[in-house]
Amino acid sequence: MAIRSIGVCTAVAALAADQASKAFVLANAETLASGVAVFPGFNLIFHRNYGVTFGFFQNAPSWVLAMVATAVVLFLVVSLIRATRAAEAVAYGMVIGGALGNIVDRLRFGGVTDFLDFYLGMAHWPAFNLADVFVVCGVGVLLIVAGREKIAPLKTSR
Repeated sequence: MAIRSIGVCTAVAALAADQASKAFVLANAETLASGVAVFPGFNLIFHRNYGVTFGFFQNAPSWVLAMVATAVVLFLVVSLIRATRAAEAVAYGMVIGGALGNIVDRLRFGGVTDFLDFYLGMAHWPAFNLADVFVVCGVGVLLIVAGREKIAPLKTSR
């Protein structure tokens, strides 16, 4: 399978997983509105984020945020096309799929559906979704791949 195809398949899978999970949350929004405990430190909750990461730019029109995200996705698609390693393609696919998942939400609902609520005691991390997980994991893989390229193993001559 071509490297590009691996990235595209990853993007489609990430987008599908994100949208399926959000469909489940929306179908159960009434139940999840006040949160459902899964285990200590983790709840499922229905939350709509009208801003970006950590709720920044909540007053920006959703179409503006969607357009900025679309421009980023286009850049990432070019990067995917230029990828030379399968790990890079998978990473770009994860980021693209996650970003597309949140773009779809912005265009459909004016904000992003978040539902993963981790906490410690009374301190809650801002709720997030699978699209966010894919973006963060994809960026993490890209950083690892880039770091491995920069750090060549030391060779000793005898």
